[in-house]
Amino acid sequence: MSMIDGSGAAEPLVSVVVVAAGAGTRLGGGVPKAFAPLAGSTILEAAIAAVHRARTLAQLVVVAPHDFLAEAEEAVRHVYGEKHERLVTVVRGGTERADSVAAGLGAVAPSVRVVLVHDAARALTPPDAFDTVAGLVVKLGCGIVPVLPVQDTVKRLLPDGEVVDTLDRTGLALAQTPQGFPREMIATAYEVMGAAAAGYTDDAAIVSAAGNRVVSMPGSELAFKITVAQDLARAEAILRPAPPAPELRTGVGVDAHAFAPDVPLMLAGVAWPEEPEGLAGHSDGDAVCHAIVDALLSATGLGDIGAIFGTDDPALLGQPGAFFLRETTAYLERHGWTVRNVAVEIVACRPRIGPRREEIEAALSALLGAPVTVAGTTTDGLGLTGEGRGVGAIATALVARR
Repeated sequence: MSMIDGSGAAEPLVSVVVVAAGAGTRLGGGVPKAFAPLAGSTILEAAIAAVHRARTLAQLVVVAPHDFLAEAEEAVRHVYGEKHERLVTVVRGGTERADSVAAGLGAVAPSVRVVLVHDAARALTPPDAFDTVAGLVVKLGCGIVPVLPVQDTVKRLLPDGEVVDTLDRTGLALAQTPQGFPREMIATAYEVMGAAAAGYTDDAAIVSAAGNRVVSMPGSELAFKITVAQDLARAEAILRPAPPAPELRTGVGVDAHAFAPDVPLMLAGVAWPEEPEGLAGHSDGDAVCHAIVDALLSATGLGDIGAIFGTDDPALLGQPGAFFLRETTAYLERHGWTVRNVAVEIVACRPRIGPRREEIEAALSALLGAPVTVAGTTTDGLGLTGEGRGVGAIATALVARR
């Protein structure tokens, strides 16, 4: 909402008076509440940034404590840049909230037809709230106040804390800001109410007490008021940038080895002394560990087991599967990857996996530093594994880039 003056520059029809003159003693911190740190700036800066991001071209009037006017100007310049000299005015607040609003109203530009009053303490108010309130003021020609329904049961208490009544919450609502009014309506209300205005806690109450109509609209959960340290922590948590989602990848690895006589069986990183045969291979033939290695390398795109651990390397002769898992995990770590989890299907007639499943899962999980699940199956007499001539394994891995 704007109009064009004789010079061709847009003149605002809306003014947002941001009240930032309160002491905020309940928040602590040694500075007025609006100037308390919030997410790398201040509560005031977050509040006026929302006004700046609204679609409505609005004059901004910041009402600040008399000894923080320079800080308020700096916050404005940081948000508005070169536009601050034309669109923003900083004025000194009063001892009471009503005094500060009255001071802000006195600085409203001549072109303005709609005035929104906003508490800086509601720093996370969405920008579109300003557009919606201003639009409804123009449409309905009355006061507009955003509200949230009262969800909790409301009790009336005596000074000593004794409960004396339960109130019917039907028709009750929690008032928020920005609250909007036709300019003449709020200006006249403050004149009519005079000193009595100090007895009210928001502008909608003052305007209503002066005999004017005020209509509610849905508020926003984000427009909560920062009053105590817990509120500030809540605002910090909302504004704090979320950590970037890790890059996740999956990979598949398959391996199989034939049984060989006079070799001890090592499978899935554990010994099977009761088995008469082990597995043939350059290393110990642990098909499960080898399949996991290939799954991890497949997921990360870092090669395969043959490229990283060649069979022509004499140092690898007879190395156990656990060695390859430890080396591969370290290799992934050096390239910025971590293992999230692994699942392995062992395909074999023997040994029987079920009785030792938990032991195998614990051993592999310890080697990888990540959860490993294991299952066993057969191939109904088909092929190397089905005929009992060897063991196969299929592994899937989930990895994440740090």
